[in-house]
Amino acid sequence: MDKIIIEARVNELATRRGNPNVPFLPREIIADAKACYEAGASVFHYHGRKDDGAPDHAPEFYLETNAGIRAQSNILIHPTLGYVANDADAKERFAAVDAMMRSAETAPDFAPMDCGSVNVDWWNPETERYDTTDLIYKNSTETLMYFADRIDRYGLKPYLVSWNVSFTRQIEQFLRMGVLFGPAYICFCMTDEIIFAGHPGTQAGLDAHTAFLPKDFQTVWTVVNYKGDLFQLTERIIRQGGHISIGLGDYAYMDGTRPMTNAEVIEKVVAQARKLGREPASVEETRKILQMPNLKIAD
Repeated sequence: MDKIIIEARVNELATRRGNPNVPFLPREIIADAKACYEAGASVFHYHGRKDDGAPDHAPEFYLETNAGIRAQSNILIHPTLGYVANDADAKERFAAVDAMMRSAETAPDFAPMDCGSVNVDWWNPETERYDTTDLIYKNSTETLMYFADRIDRYGLKPYLVSWNVSFTRQIEQFLRMGVLFGPAYICFCMTDEIIFAGHPGTQAGLDAHTAFLPKDFQTVWTVVNYKGDLFQLTERIIRQGGHISIGLGDYAYMDGTRPMTNAEVIEKVVAQARKLGREPASVEETRKILQMPNLKIAD
C-alpha cells in the first residue's frame, strides 16, 4: 500500500487543562517539532500562542519558531492564518506568511485555506447551552482567491481544509477555474464534543466527506478530528488510503490516566499504520506524493 503522510497538530487552541503537554511558546513548539519528526511525522502544524495560551499572531512568533524548527530537522512546516481569532481582512490575515517568506530559514512549506465559512460557536455539554453565539469563521470566495494567489506566488502548497461537503465543492470549482492545481491536498475537518461545524467523527461522517471528492481532479486527503478522538477512525482512514493529521491541539489524548505527548500520539499512529501495511512517508516522500512546488523567497 501507499505510504502514509502523518501530520502532527500540536497546539491549535487547546488549553493545558485537558493535557499539560500542549506547547505554547516557541521553544516548546520547536522541541515538539523535533520529537514528532523523530517519531515519524513529516508535517508539523502549530498556532502562535502566548505564555497564558492566548493566540499570538505576531510575525515575530512565527519567524522565531520556524527558524528553530528548520535548524534541527527538515519537517514540513504548516502554520496557521489565525483561525477565527484573527478576524481581519485577507491581506492582514496573510501578513505573517508574507513575513515568513522573506527568508529560507523562516519560510513554511504550506499555507492553509479553509474553503468556506461556518459557525464555530462552542457548546457546553454540562449546561447544554452554547457558551458563545456569534463566532463565524468567515472565508469569502474573494478572500480565498487572494490566499490562493499569494500561496502560488511563493511556491507554497495549499492546505485545503474542508469542514463539510460545501467546502469540498468550493475546492472543486477552484480547481475547475485554475485557481488551484492538482493534486489538491484536502484535510477533512471533523468536529465533536464542543463544536459541531464539521462532519461528526464517525464512519458516516467520513464517508460523506470522501463521497464528494472531485472526480475529475487528482486529490490527496487527510483527516483531523477537532475536539474528538481521531483514533476511533484511524484504522478506516489507513485502510482507505487516506492520511492522518492528529495531535494534542485537537484532543487531549491520554494513555490510560497518563497524558500523552504529541510525539507519543504520532508513535501510536505509526505503529497502527505499519500493522496495517503502510509505512510513514518521509519528508521527501511526502513532497513527491503532494507534488510540492519549489519555494520562492520574497525579494
